[in-house]
Amino acid sequence: MNYDVIVVGGGVSGLIATAYLAKAGRKVLLCEKESTLGGLVNSFERDGFIYDGGIRAMENSGVLFPMLKHLGLEIEFVRNHISIGIEDRVIRVEREEDLADYQALLSRFYPDSEAEIDAITAQLKLIMHYMKVQYGINNPIFLDMKQDREYMLKKVLPWMVQYLRTVSKITALNMPVVDFLKRYTHNQSLLDIICQHFFQETPAFFALSYLKLYLDYHYPLGGTGKFVEKLVAFIQAHQGSIRTQTEIRRVDPQNRRLTDAQGNTYGYKRLIWAADLKSLYRLVDLEQISSAQVKTAISERASAIMDKTGNDSVYTLYLGVALDKETFASQHSEHFFYTPSRAGQSQAGPIPRHAGREVIEKWLQQFLALTTYEISIPVMRDSSLAPAGKTGLIISLLFDYQLTRLAADQGWYEDFKTICEECILDALEASIYPGIRQAILHRFSATPLTMEKFTSNTEGAITGWAFSNHPMPAESRLPRIMNAIKTPVPGVYQAGQWTYSPSGLPISILTGKLAADRAIKELGKARR
Repeated sequence: MNYDVIVVGGGVSGLIATAYLAKAGRKVLLCEKESTLGGLVNSFERDGFIYDGGIRAMENSGVLFPMLKHLGLEIEFVRNHISIGIEDRVIRVEREEDLADYQALLSRFYPDSEAEIDAITAQLKLIMHYMKVQYGINNPIFLDMKQDREYMLKKVLPWMVQYLRTVSKITALNMPVVDFLKRYTHNQSLLDIICQHFFQETPAFFALSYLKLYLDYHYPLGGTGKFVEKLVAFIQAHQGSIRTQTEIRRVDPQNRRLTDAQGNTYGYKRLIWAADLKSLYRLVDLEQISSAQVKTAISERASAIMDKTGNDSVYTLYLGVALDKETFASQHSEHFFYTPSRAGQSQAGPIPRHAGREVIEKWLQQFLALTTYEISIPVMRDSSLAPAGKTGLIISLLFDYQLTRLAADQGWYEDFKTICEECILDALEASIYPGIRQAILHRFSATPLTMEKFTSNTEGAITGWAFSNHPMPAESRLPRIMNAIKTPVPGVYQAGQWTYSPSGLPISILTGKLAADRAIKELGKARR
């Protein structure tokens, strides 16, 4: 079967690209190796509880809502409220002015660093202003130049002037957040508390904008998987084709053909790769390419990314408990960042990536008592997401892939998961949730290996490339995001979390749309 465009990878970026191609009337096929679509955006059911398997809420950033409007998709969202807690103190973040409460929270636990906290707070306030500028409009990529002409003239053009004035200041913050904060404090525990729920070497601007981002989170009623359901229905309504359980094993750019694991072949005029980027370069058949120049360009790009690492993954504990949602609502919001100890996770020492079981167990006990947990409670947003009088909790933390792989290679992976579950419960029961063990109806967990299995992402990464990669193997300058979708492989574009850094849902949406637009434009030229 031959297609105008084939999209490989059924995560958000692949679904967006396919939706726009189908809308444009192109013959498009989406191939996904798993049985389900959505990648890191999905929901699933367990014993009557609905859990989100990937992201816990959805950031708009001037992208999500304009895209839905542009496609004519209707999804009911509710505001996703955030709380932050340390030990026995919890604050709610519902407006910009709540930054003062965050400042007071830090000052309570680190009174000897109050002047330093004041200086850091001033920087947070400044970065919040930069965020207002960067995401202060609906992204123009989703505008119609004819229908939205007034918005372009009155909103977009003045914004562009303001953005150009600000972009250099944003670029100056493109340094690891810890390095930036060390200008203001050397209190390691304070640094940990501010930074330990970020990836290693997260750029300062991206990291310190989180309080502003918290105000821009929304939750689709029915769970995050509703977003995927709507996109799939749209694609099918516009005669787009979707094949799940279809793993691509060979890419032949010379003849514009793909081969799957069953030996089926598919022809394409353009290919959009929205899957793990390393896999593209493993699968490209260089022998079939006649141009030595093209071969060299592909080989050089492959060499540039194959030794690069993905960002941290996550460990997630799912709990179904015989407690009503009001039990938790009295303590915090539906989306809760909680740290059980002010000491900071550095107290646990470095990750023991080359140790035996005994050393790893001891480290886990220390680390999991100190780290920051992201706790999401779907039923607090939508009462239909758990049985009456019961609550499902999603408790996650950033976690090292290599440590998990080491435990699996040593033959104690299941014990490793059990130890992590017990340590997490110990930490939370001793602090914010006393007695929660007695209320547990079911529990299960997912590790970085789980993320790797179901997404095929390098090292189970959840936001693309690690910030510790030097050089970064992706575009990281927003004004140049149009270039992020290009590859040296003829007729092939890339989309998704590996195309641009820092990544996330808005970037996946943007790059999916940009790749589709490029393919549509080129096919239009070819047709004439």
